Amino acid sequence: MKRLGVLGTLVRDTIIHPAGTGPVRAWGGIGYALAAFEAALPDGWRIVPIVKIGADLHARGISFIRSFTRVGDARFLRMVPEPNNRVELIYANDSDRLEVLTGGVPGWAVHEVGEFLSDLDALYVNFISGMELTLAGAKRIRDELAGPSHADLHSLFLSVESDGRRVPRYLRSSEEWAGCFDIVQMNEDEFAMFSRDAARPVRAAAPAFERRARVIVVTRGSEGAKMIAARRGQAPAVWEVPTSPGPASGDPTGCGDVWGAAFFSGILARADRRTAIAHAHALARCKLRCRGADETRQHLAGVGPCPPWSSH
Repeated sequence: MKRLGVLGTLVRDTIIHPAGTGPVRAWGGIGYALAAFEAALPDGWRIVPIVKIGADLHARGISFIRSFTRVGDARFLRMVPEPNNRVELIYANDSDRLEVLTGGVPGWAVHEVGEFLSDLDALYVNFISGMELTLAGAKRIRDELAGPSHADLHSLFLSVESDGRRVPRYLRSSEEWAGCFDIVQMNEDEFAMFSRDAARPVRAAAPAFERRARVIVVTRGSEGAKMIAARRGQAPAVWEVPTSPGPASGDPTGCGDVWGAAFFSGILARADRRTAIAHAHALARCKLRCRGADETRQHLAGVGPCPPWSSH
């Protein structure tokens, strides 16, 4: 069995959405990616979760993560004394929301990164809190991980106000961060901050390709995704893959996480990038019908589209 490290933060969410009948309290954070990997990971792969959980939710969190059938080695599920991360998500509409964070689960120190790297065949990192790794830790991944890596930089572009509100920020050393992983994921707003609102953002992003990065994928919600890929001796290639037509409404919480895990599953299955993107679109669209990571897992496993690289 090949081993996929899945590094992120498990969150207890409270979701308030105009389309809902009331607040939903459920597991979120890295749980959405785990749900997608459960549905899309190719045969022959097992998940190695790399997650720190606050002492107040440790038993429940461990039980939740270990309930995923594709989860194998649980050595890197760690209890920490800090309170677990909780996030209140208050949506004004499907694209605008207020996010308030409480809790304080710490990230992985540089020496801790070395503990798991040698055991992995691939690594998926999702910056759920933005505190999962330091830049020095990311550079260790860049230099020592033998297999492919995918990182969703999401919350690296968010700061935390004194009252817990998450607000957008420019990311210092953004090209260095992106250059630590083979595939880097951002949404459109994050890509604008990544490129410092440059008039030619693709050119501004090019320095990331001087390091480890080979692909930058920019998710665009209902518009699909844009792919920016390195080309030796030439400007990066850019192409867009739209989603299927038709209405797509529901709870968008976790859609980007589902998208990234589904896309990386396709890469690990050696599918071509367009096929991987198309399946990522399909799973993210399917997620809109669900609220919370556990409901998402059940839905994707029950009626979600079968990945084209599956033997089942």
